[in-house]
Amino acid sequence: MADVSDWVRRFAPLVGQGDVLDLACGGGRHARHFAALGHAVLALDRDAAALAALAEDKVTTLHFDLEDGVSPWPFAPGRFAGIVVTNYLHRPLFGHLARSLAPDGVLIYETFAIGNEAFGKPSNPHFLLGEGELLALAALHGLRVLAFEDGVTDAPKAAMVQRLCAVGPDFARSKAQLEPHEGAAKRDSSQE
Repeated sequence: MADVSDWVRRFAPLVGQGDVLDLACGGGRHARHFAALGHAVLALDRDAAALAALAEDKVTTLHFDLEDGVSPWPFAPGRFAGIVVTNYLHRPLFGHLARSLAPDGVLIYETFAIGNEAFGKPSNPHFLLGEGELLALAALHGLRVLAFEDGVTDAPKAAMVQRLCAVGPDFARSKAQLEPHEGAAKRDSSQE
């Protein structure tokens, strides 16, 4: 099983008490991670076999095709304390995700971006975020961005990605713990 994304691991502690949605969960690495942190987790995917394996790990599963064009979005507004999405992009869902996030909820999103075609699949522009697209989607839907990255990564494989951690309007700024940067620590010690 794949390791938990460093991006997800970094921001998972910001998610308050409540349910977490792992959207297009695949093998369930992030569903298991949030369950280990004590959250009730709903793992959604269209792959029934992957979901069957997750049910054994005390994760609630939902077999659902997000892209069938017929089924309505299955979740109420404000339902989730956290939503995690990795390696998946279906743009029409972003508004639903934002509405299903609790007012103080945390959205953690990480997926491929334009330029990834140089590294392999996905290479279809339909499945790749445009420059700053996650930032624009967050702003459009009233989410406040805590962190954003857009560039090349080497792990777990070379890829062009965008990463976003955004929160609802009631998320307390004092809860957003920022990691110190190595250069900042050197500047602070030199100023003593």
